Amino acid sequence: MAGALTTEEVASLYRRHVKTVYQISRMLLKNGPDAEDAVQNVFRKAMERDEPFDGPDHERAWLIVTARNECKNQLRHWWRTRRADAETLDALAWEQPADGELWDMILRLPEHEKTALYLHYYQGYSTNETAELMGKNPSTVRSWLFRARRRLKDLLEEDGEYGG
Repeated sequence: MAGALTTEEVASLYRRHVKTVYQISRMLLKNGPDAEDAVQNVFRKAMERDEPFDGPDHERAWLIVTARNECKNQLRHWWRTRRADAETLDALAWEQPADGELWDMILRLPEHEKTALYLHYYQGYSTNETAELMGKNPSTVRSWLFRARRRLKDLLEEDGEYGG
C-alpha cells in the first residue's frame, strides 16, 4: 500500500492503540485534557503517514515514540502549565491491572524511571527496545529499572506490604 492510511485503517489503528497512547501521554503530561490533545495529534500524524507500517510491533513502537515526542513538544511550549493533582493522577489507575496500589507507588517515581517501568513491564518491551523508544542507552535504562525496582521495594516495605 502506498500513500496515506485509509480512514478504515486509521480507525482500526486507533481502536488497537488508543489506550496505550493515552496512558503514555497522560503519564508524561500529567493531565487529561493535554493528554487527549496529544492523542489527537499522534493519530493525525498517523493519518498523514506516507509509508505503511511493517507490522503490529512497528505500528505500536511508532505510536509510542510519536506520543513521547508529541508530549515533549507540548511541554516545551511557553504557555504550558502543569496541572497535576491527586485527582488527575488517580484517574490513571482505571486503565491499569488490579495492582492499583503498586501503580500508585509507580506514579511516585521519577519521570524517567516511571516511563521505563511502564514500557518494560506494562507494555512488554525489552530493555533494548525501551531504550530505543526513550532515546537512551540500554545500560541507562537497565540502571533506571534497577533503581525503580529498589525504590518500589523500599516503598512497599514502608507501607508494610512486603516482607523482605
